[in-house]
Amino acid sequence: MPLYLITVKQNNIANGIRLEKGMSVEVVVRSIGNPVTSNGGKEVHAAFMRKYGIDLKKNCGCSPVYLETKKIG
Repeated sequence: MPLYLITVKQNNIANGIRLEKGMSVEVVVRSIGNPVTSNGGKEVHAAFMRKYGIDLKKNCGCSPVYLETKKIG
């Protein structure tokens, strides 16, 4: 299973939730492809919730526009 580093590319404030450039999480995914876009971004959403307590879906930030994906393992 591949390991990905997901990093916020730019600041984003929406619905009272702020994403700061440079925030990052590591996720292991079972699906093939970009974890931000595949499976509704569930793994990425869960990782941000665990690490920062941020609801990406409420912020509408679970998108390749705001998140950079890098395969690290």
